[in-house]
Amino acid sequence: MTGVDHAQQTARLADNVPVRVSDCLDVCEHANVIVVQPSAAARAAGARPVWLGLVNDPDATEDIITWVRAGGPGVAPCPDVLDLYTFTPPRRAADAKRLKPEQ
Repeated sequence: MTGVDHAQQTARLADNVPVRVSDCLDVCEHANVIVVQPSAAARAAGARPVWLGLVNDPDATEDIITWVRAGGPGVAPCPDVLDLYTFTPPRRAADAKRLKPEQ
């Protein structure tokens, strides 16, 4: 997205939480995309990654940092403001549709 300092956003995240950068997640229409992974213990308890899209606001980046520091998915509730950014990636949406019982 024009006007967003991607390097600064990545550096801010990396200074505060574990970060892994990927070239492509196949959801360009949602850029900037940040996937927040649950801890191993939270994942074992059933927590799933949370996909956040259109994260082009420094305040949203700070909200993500705060949430991850509090424990992230499965440990700390996702802040209401981040609900505005959550989306289901296409593969997961297709899997859910495929697994949904016929009505």
